[in-house]
Amino acid sequence: MNFELLTNTILETHTTLQESAVKAINIHLTIRNWLIGFYIVEFEQNGEDRAKYGEKLIQSLSKKLNNKSLSEGNLKVFRQFYLTYPQIGQSVIVQLKKAEFTPLPIRQSLIGELQILDNKELVDKEIPQVPSEKLLTKLSYTHLVQLLPISNPLKRTFYEIQAIKGTWSVSELKRQIGSLYFERSGMSQNPEKLSQITNDKAEVYNTNEMIKSPFVFEFLGLKSHEAILENDLEAGLVENLQEFMLELGHGFCFEARQRRILIDEEYYFVDLVFYHRILKCHVLLELKADVFKSEYASQLNTYVAYFNAEVKRADDNPTIGILLCTKKGKKLVDYALAGMDKNLFVSKYLLELPTEEQFQTFINNDLQSIL
Repeated sequence: MNFELLTNTILETHTTLQESAVKAINIHLTIRNWLIGFYIVEFEQNGEDRAKYGEKLIQSLSKKLNNKSLSEGNLKVFRQFYLTYPQIGQSVIVQLKKAEFTPLPIRQSLIGELQILDNKELVDKEIPQVPSEKLLTKLSYTHLVQLLPISNPLKRTFYEIQAIKGTWSVSELKRQIGSLYFERSGMSQNPEKLSQITNDKAEVYNTNEMIKSPFVFEFLGLKSHEAILENDLEAGLVENLQEFMLELGHGFCFEARQRRILIDEEYYFVDLVFYHRILKCHVLLELKADVFKSEYASQLNTYVAYFNAEVKRADDNPTIGILLCTKKGKKLVDYALAGMDKNLFVSKYLLELPTEEQFQTFINNDLQSIL
């Protein structure tokens, strides 16, 4: 063995076992979420005291579980996941039987229940189905979440197949759904050519994408920022921005970083969330390591509107959103106050918030230290 062979052998060993570990984590994550959805639906249908909880079942569950990974929003998605993909139960049975140990004392009875479930015709047999094993091993749970809002089973199957064939990343799958690839393929005179062109340009799924998935962070009990790559410019800026805001004082109380919110069955992430004890309102900060684009402002306004509707308490003031865009020579600070009379309130708020000049100074200094 020479040095070159030694290097290649170590690299191949590392890559192979890392991918194997990531694959195992993904399978266990998908199974966990499917099973939780199964438990919820079974309780709704057959639970002894189900009438006591009714429509507040998931809300009560989330409060009792008191686990970020098992939040009310997540539990709703798990329930939908089970209802959308009952066929995954076939592979769950296989995985449970293969397991050398399990923390579930009801393992055998669970397998029996799933086998009974498997014998029921829960899926439309006339529509081609991607084998459950392929869904479990070739697509991450994050991929499958993107497919849940698709009500047409044929359309959903189309995207499953295309994502598996093209080894699409999650963002690529999301992009193709948004670009109406299914509809365009049906209208195309040469769908095979369209598929070839699409996959030639497609962003491919890789191990890093899976490792950085927030679902994985929560599943493993990690905080999202603990696994962010060191060379991620935007992440580095956000890390320092958090400290910058707290050092300013002015009543800022830190609440969350990469706060996940669920809108129309799709997850979004707010970079930084503070509560301002003087202004009595939430302050959301979004930072883009890029020049300003109109969609950034639209995105921030959506977050602000969500907080006003879902998070703001009756005695809170309306949520403030702050957008920072940074590119060498081009820096923008934009304040978004949804549902407020800006002429009346913005001057009052700016007495307590950092000024544009303070933000620009922060960006200038921090870019120089990071780049």
